[in-house]
Amino acid sequence: MTYSNHQFKLGLIFISTAVIFWGVLPVALKVSGGFIDAISLTWVRFLIALVFSLVSQWLVGQLGQFKLLTFKQWAILSIAGVFLITNYVTFVWSLDYLGPGEAQLNFQTAPFYLALGGLIFFKERISGIQAIFFSFLAFGLLLFFHKNITGIGYSTNIIWGIIFVQLSSFCWCVYALMQKWLNQVLSPANILLFIFALGVIILFPQSRLTELHRYSFEQYSILLFCSINTIIAYGCFAQSMKYWRAVEVSAMIALTPIASFATAMLAAYMGWWPEIITFPAIDLVSCLGIVLVVTSAACVQIWNRQPVKTQQDEKSDIK
Repeated sequence: MTYSNHQFKLGLIFISTAVIFWGVLPVALKVSGGFIDAISLTWVRFLIALVFSLVSQWLVGQLGQFKLLTFKQWAILSIAGVFLITNYVTFVWSLDYLGPGEAQLNFQTAPFYLALGGLIFFKERISGIQAIFFSFLAFGLLLFFHKNITGIGYSTNIIWGIIFVQLSSFCWCVYALMQKWLNQVLSPANILLFIFALGVIILFPQSRLTELHRYSFEQYSILLFCSINTIIAYGCFAQSMKYWRAVEVSAMIALTPIASFATAMLAAYMGWWPEIITFPAIDLVSCLGIVLVVTSAACVQIWNRQPVKTQQDEKSDIK
C-alpha cells in the first residue's frame, strides 16, 4: 500500500500524538499517586470518560445497540468490564513500586498474553517467528532487571511492581479478547461506554471523594489530564488507522515505553516533583534490554499482520 504525502503526515501526527500521550500517562499517574489513591483516581477517570462517551454516542445515535443484547451478552460485557477496571487500578498500583518507564516496559508482555488467548479461545496460530520474538522479549526484560535478578539492588518493591503490571497486562488482554467477541453485537465505543458506567458504579463505594475539594489547582490539572489522556490517545489512535496500515501503527505503539522513559528523565532533569520522579536507574545492559523488548514487541505485532487468511479463516470471519 502506498500513501500520498498528505496521508503519511496525517497518520504520523495522529499516531505520534497517541504514543506521546500514552507515554506521558504513567508519569502523570505516578504524580497523582501523591495526593489521590488508585481507586478514587480511576473512578474520576471513568466518570469523565463516561460523560464524554455518553454524549458522543447519543449524538451519533448508537445507543440503541444496547436494546438488542441478550442476557448472555450482557454477562460477557460485564465480565469484560471487571477485567478492564482491574487493569486500570492495578497499573496505578504498580506505580507505587516502579518508575513510569519500568511499568510501561513491563506492560509490553501484553502481545504474548493476547497471542496465547487467541490460540486458546479463537484457535489462532502462533508462528515460530512470533515464538522467537516472545523469547527475545522475555530475555529483554531479564536484561532490564538484571541488577535485581543478580541481587544487586534487590528490592521487594520491584517484585510487587512487576506482579501488579503483569496482572494489569493480563487483565487488559482478557478484556481485549472478550471485546473481540463482543464486537459482533456492539461497537467498541459502546463497549467502553458500558464499562465506564460499570466502573463508576463498582468503584464508588471505595472512592474517597470527600477529599477532592482539598486539591490545589496543580493537582486538579494533573487529575484532569489523567482523565482526558485516554480519550485523546484512543481518538488519535483510531484516526491514525485511517491513514496508516495496522502493521505500521502497531510498530509505532511499541515505542511507548521509550516515550515514558524520556518523559520521566525530562521531569527529573527539570526538577519537577523531585520527591516522586527520579532519574531511572539504568545502565548499558538495562538499555540493551529496553531496545530488545521494544523491538521484539514491534516485531510480534508486525508479524501478526503478515499471514494470508485461509478459507477456514474467512469462514470464521463470516460467522
